[in-house]
Amino acid sequence: MSDRFVTEGLKRDPAKTQLTFTRFYEIAETYPDNVALVYLGLEISYASLASDINRFAAALASIGIGYGDRVMLYLSNCPQWVIANFAIQKIGGVVVPVSPIYTAHELNYLVNDAEVKAAICHDTNFGYMEAVFHQTALEQIIVTNIADMLPRWKIWLGHLLDKIPTGKVPAGLHIHDFMKLLKNAPEIHPQADLDPWTDLAYIMYTGGTTGFPKGVPGNHATEVAYINDIMTEVLDGNLRAGDDTFLLVNPLYHIMAKGMFIAVGLNSGCKTILMPIPQIDSLLREVERHKVRWMLGVPALYRMILDNDRVEQYDLTSFTYCYCGGDVLPSEIFNRWRKVTGSPIYQVYGSTEVGHVAYTRPSVEPSAEVIGHILPSYRYRITDLATFEPVEKGGVGELWITADFNIKSYWNKPAETSLSYVDADGEIYYRMGDFVAEDETGQIRFMERTADVIKHKGYRISASEIEAVLQDHPTVIDACAVGIEDPKVGERIKAIVVLKHDAKGVSGSDLRAWCRERLASYKVPQYIEFRDMLPKSKVGKLLRRSIRDEEQRKNSG
Repeated sequence: MSDRFVTEGLKRDPAKTQLTFTRFYEIAETYPDNVALVYLGLEISYASLASDINRFAAALASIGIGYGDRVMLYLSNCPQWVIANFAIQKIGGVVVPVSPIYTAHELNYLVNDAEVKAAICHDTNFGYMEAVFHQTALEQIIVTNIADMLPRWKIWLGHLLDKIPTGKVPAGLHIHDFMKLLKNAPEIHPQADLDPWTDLAYIMYTGGTTGFPKGVPGNHATEVAYINDIMTEVLDGNLRAGDDTFLLVNPLYHIMAKGMFIAVGLNSGCKTILMPIPQIDSLLREVERHKVRWMLGVPALYRMILDNDRVEQYDLTSFTYCYCGGDVLPSEIFNRWRKVTGSPIYQVYGSTEVGHVAYTRPSVEPSAEVIGHILPSYRYRITDLATFEPVEKGGVGELWITADFNIKSYWNKPAETSLSYVDADGEIYYRMGDFVAEDETGQIRFMERTADVIKHKGYRISASEIEAVLQDHPTVIDACAVGIEDPKVGERIKAIVVLKHDAKGVSGSDLRAWCRERLASYKVPQYIEFRDMLPKSKVGKLLRRSIRDEEQRKNSG
C-alpha cells in the first residue's frame, strides 16, 4: 500500500495547506497559560498539552511507529485521545479512530482492513484488542486507564470509592503503558515532512451497504478545509478567542465532534470541557461552573437534559450557541430547549465521507426543519433520481456534495465507491443519501433519509451491517433491519428474520445474543420478528423501504 493517496484532479488551495497540529502549536504559543482541556476536574493548559503531544510523538517514534503507519484509537473521550491524535499526525502516521465499545469481531475486520500497525486502548477494552492481536498485523498495543492523567490522590480516591473502572493487562513485549511512554519519552521532536494534499491524516469508518464498514480516507487538506469553514462562517464574530468555553460529550471518533472540538476549542485558545460519557447532572454542573456558551449534541442528548428532573435547579443562562447534528431534530425538543434555557438550537449537518457540509449560521433564526446553509468550500446538487438531473428551486431531491479537497473513494472498496460516488458534469459527487429541498434563502431543509440508514441515539447505523451479522447465524437464511421511530432515541432497531425450515428452538433472545458478540451495543436490534419470507423485487433485491413503511404504519396506527 502506498504511503501517499492518489489525489489527481484536486485543485490545491494554499489556504487549506496548513496542518491542524501546526496550527495548534501556534495557538499554544499565543495562549500558553490558558486552559485547553477540563477533564474530570483536571485542567490542562495549552503549554502542557503541547508538551505532552511532543513527548508522545517522540515515544511513538521510539517504538518504531512513523510515517504512513496506521494507529487505531480505541478510546473514549479523554486527554489521551487528543494527545495521541496530534502526536500520530505529527510523525506522519494515520489516525484510525473507532468506537471504544466495538467487539473483537468488529475490531478484527477493521484492523485488517486499515492495515493497523499499533492500537491505543483502555485497560477496560484491552481484552478485545488482545483477542485480535494474533489474527492481524498488529505489532504494538498501548494501554491507558480513563483516569491515568488525574492527580495521584484523585486516582486513589476514585479507586477507593469504586468510581474508576479498570481492566487486567498482562505483561508482554508488544504491550506498552501510555503514561510510561509519555514519562520516559526521548528528548527529541520528530516531525514528518507532509504534503497536506496527498498524505493521509485519518481513516474513519462508516456503515457499509454490503455488510462491512467502509473506511473513509481523509487528507490533511480535508481536515483543515472544513475547520476553516466553521471558523469563518460560524465562529467569526461570535466566538470569544481565548476566552470562551465549549462542552463536548459527543465521541471524538465521530467527524462532527472532532471538527467542532478543533475549531471551537483548540484553534481559538478556548477551554473545552471534555466528558467521557453523557452523565447529565455532571454535565449540567460543568455548564453552571464554567459558564459554558458553546455545546455540541445529538437530539437524544438534548432530550436527556430536558427530561432530567433537576434541570431547572441549574443555571443554564450562559448557553448561547448550542449545536445539534447526527439525526433529525424534533420540533418538540427544539421548542422545549428554548423555553428552558432561553437559547435556540442551531444545526450542523454532514457525513464521514465529506466532513461538515452545512451549518445554521448564528445570524439566521434557526428552525427544527432546516439544517442550514452549505459551507462555502463545497459545491452541491439536489438531484432528481428519476432523471439524474438537478431539481428546480424548491424541489425535493437527493443531496450530492463535492469539494476540491475530498478524496473521492473509500479505502479498498471499489464496489462501494461506485455506489456512493457519481460523475455529474465532469465532477465526482458524493451521494449523501438524504432527500432535501432548498428554500428561497439558500437554506437546506431535510425531508427524508434512505431506508438503509438507521439513526439511533445519534449513531448512523447501516441496516446492511446488522443484516449481514444475522445472516451469518447458521439458522438464518434472510434478514432485514429497519428503524422504528422513537421520540427518545430517534429510531429503535427492529430486525425481521427468516429461518431455515429445519431450524428449531431459535428465539429472538438467541439472535440478539449472537449480535451482541459481533456488534457494538448500539447496533444490536431491540426487537426481532420472525417471518416466512421477505418482500423482494423481480431481480431478488430486498425491498427494505416497503418493510420500513409497513412498520411506520403499524407504529402510527
